[in-house]
Amino acid sequence: MNVGCFMTQPISVIARSLVRERQRTGLSLAEIARRAGIAKSTLSQLEAGNGNPSLETLWALCVALDIPFARLLEPQVQKTQVIRRGEGTKVVAEQAHYQAILLAACPPGARRDIYLLLTQPGADRISHPHPQGAVEHIIITQGKALVGLTDAPEELAEGDYICYPGDQAHIFKALEPDTQAILVAEQN
Repeated sequence: MNVGCFMTQPISVIARSLVRERQRTGLSLAEIARRAGIAKSTLSQLEAGNGNPSLETLWALCVALDIPFARLLEPQVQKTQVIRRGEGTKVVAEQAHYQAILLAACPPGARRDIYLLLTQPGADRISHPHPQGAVEHIIITQGKALVGLTDAPEELAEGDYICYPGDQAHIFKALEPDTQAILVAEQN
């Protein structure tokens, strides 16, 4: 994303970000507009996806919302992301037989705990929602499992990756004996 050519970003992305972040604060449209020093009608139009806001207007809104500027320009993250073995963006070393595939980048200020999961078929592991903002990343290292949000789990095989909001009910169900996975639990 080229922040310098900022208006290449669709206003719809900015509108959704403004609504999401204002709701996160619990403040009214009028209060955010007051804190940003803009008209309430301007903020209303921007949240509706109308207008062509200046850099100064968006910066003032970021200050009022207490968020980094880039958060307004980032599209909403998918609730669940699956990367199958062999997929993903690869970076290859020039002088060694080595490649790295980025599965997920850690947001600033996040904490990550890493677990090895050793599972067997049988009773499903259904987890209640964790604190708000929690995200779980799973990589299947052996076997197969049904993983993700309880209302939309994905069947994963060895080498597959999934991430999903940990602050919603989720499931891990081994589908084969001796299924193993790496769990990265992230909390902002």
